[in-house]
Amino acid sequence: MKPIEKIPIFPLGVVLFPEIPLPLHIFEERYKKMIRYCLDEQQPFGVVLYEDGKLYNKGCTAVITRLLNEYPDGRLDILAKGAHRFQLVDLIDEKAYLQALVEYFDDLPETDPAALKPLAQEGVTLLKQMATLHGQNIDVSLIDYFQPKTISYLIAASAGFTKQEEQAFLEMTSTKKRLERGIEALYKALERLKRTSKIDHRRNGRPPTFTP
Repeated sequence: MKPIEKIPIFPLGVVLFPEIPLPLHIFEERYKKMIRYCLDEQQPFGVVLYEDGKLYNKGCTAVITRLLNEYPDGRLDILAKGAHRFQLVDLIDEKAYLQALVEYFDDLPETDPAALKPLAQEGVTLLKQMATLHGQNIDVSLIDYFQPKTISYLIAASAGFTKQEEQAFLEMTSTKKRLERGIEALYKALERLKRTSKIDHRRNGRPPTFTP
């Protein structure tokens, strides 16, 4: 992986994590050109959180995995997936869309790597419980085979955090800390869902959808 690279930048109101899918409908002219370039040259683009007039300093590259639809007026539906985290080094304004020099970063080696596996297993269990309580008809069996780092990203992308909290998770360089904080948030979210379910049960006289 190159330490510094020039890539197209897509400011969005979302935080993208590595390995997480990102469906997009491309309709602005400048981003039609950007995505067409990425498709033709098989290049990634960088997703950076843009909120309240602020462009954050760290983001994640997105690799286009599938072109879903191409409309006569040039609009596109694509499916992308997060790849590598980066920090903006310099913005380049020479094309219709924004570009930047970026420097990639990753998690640092853990001082206690043996602690990652049980934390990841706990996180998987909580993610499955969340899916059940939300009534989501999704296959979560494959997450048992994911690495702890990927599981930490799945938790960060699914636990109902604010954009600022998600950005903080993206910027973390410790898998262990990301897992610990994500698991803590999942426990709180599960408790809120269970309380809501109990209230609905009392109001509607039907059994709750979870096992206390």
